[in-house]
Amino acid sequence: MSAAARESLVRLCKVLYDRGLAVGGAGNVSLKLPDGGFLVTPTGGCLGRLAPSDLAVIDAAGTPKPGPKPSKEFAFHHALYAARPGAGAVVHLHSTYLTALSCREGLDADNAIRAFTPYYVMRVGCLPVIPYYRPGDARIARDLVAAAAKYDTQAFLLANHGPVVLGADIEDAVNNAEELEETAKLVFLLKGDPVRFLSADEIRELRS
Repeated sequence: MSAAARESLVRLCKVLYDRGLAVGGAGNVSLKLPDGGFLVTPTGGCLGRLAPSDLAVIDAAGTPKPGPKPSKEFAFHHALYAARPGAGAVVHLHSTYLTALSCREGLDADNAIRAFTPYYVMRVGCLPVIPYYRPGDARIARDLVAAAAKYDTQAFLLANHGPVVLGADIEDAVNNAEELEETAKLVFLLKGDPVRFLSADEIRELRS
């Protein structure tokens, strides 16, 4: 087991906490290991107060190894890794602006945030909405897998719950999560103002 992987996960979880994107025991983060297994934040663990030894280890088949118990929501992380083999990390948060957005009625299920900055397009792509299910419900994983196949995106919004963000590695996933939260913050700051959205051609240029 790489000590560097443990240190990296703990360090970046604290970055999320220090930025106010995680509070208390909310949220969970995982990364894929070179052997195909996973490191996962523990059930109920505060992202800002983790030690490397607190992390749970799960083998490539999805079976927890002896030691700390993984977050109960790792089931949907595991499903996403199978659906997106290029993903190296998954970040799930209850960050303020994205969670507030997730509670709005009438969101576009295909994309909860219409593109108005290039960075949102380049880092995330779009933001499909997954219907509300209670935390831990197996249907979250089912619907995330379906959305991962349908949309070219690095993030999904769980209705009344919060974002799920992917990345090529843990640094990339955290960067994507930070950019997405700032984009949601801008949505609320711009409420009521006329917004110049990016055109389809501009979006295609960014994604090419």
